[in-house]
Amino acid sequence: MVTYSAAYRMVHYMAWANHVTLQNAAQLSEEELHASRDTLFKTIAGTFDHILVIQEIFLAHLQGTKHNFTGRSRTTPLPFNDVAHRLRELDQHYIELAAHWSQDDLEEIIPFEFVNGGTGTMSREDILLHLANHSTYHRGFISTLMYPYHINSAASDLSVFLRDIWPIVKTINTPRQRYQAIIDQ
Repeated sequence: MVTYSAAYRMVHYMAWANHVTLQNAAQLSEEELHASRDTLFKTIAGTFDHILVIQEIFLAHLQGTKHNFTGRSRTTPLPFNDVAHRLRELDQHYIELAAHWSQDDLEEIIPFEFVNGGTGTMSREDILLHLANHSTYHRGFISTLMYPYHINSAASDLSVFLRDIWPIVKTINTPRQRYQAIIDQ
């Protein structure tokens, strides 16, 4: 029997839950997605863009490259459809990375600089778990922002993923096919 690390499962969960929440949000109009709110990232679309920015920042850390971000969000968030497309591509990329990393790779410590100053270190596994946790936190906030619109929202809970999606996904051989199964469910 193949054993999967928690980080490996959580990257798949993150991709699936991001996809579900993006689909839920896609039911809203552009006006509703970009309606200004008294929140940290100002809009539903802006909050999704923040999730994307953090995933882009940590990808640069994992690759040992520089990124161009000076904060945790863009001055002007990308349009929702661009964010949705890029976030799905990046989620697929994280699934592919996790599939190729051994336990030793996951335990490797990655040094980086925080966008607000200072240095940090995290293992690859901790970075993946951070990204999954970070996305979950903000998807919950997005769900709260969407609640007044009374749309037909699909659940994106970890327990639903583990019951309905993971048993299928873990039997598939390639990362690309696993990601396709995630978005097809």
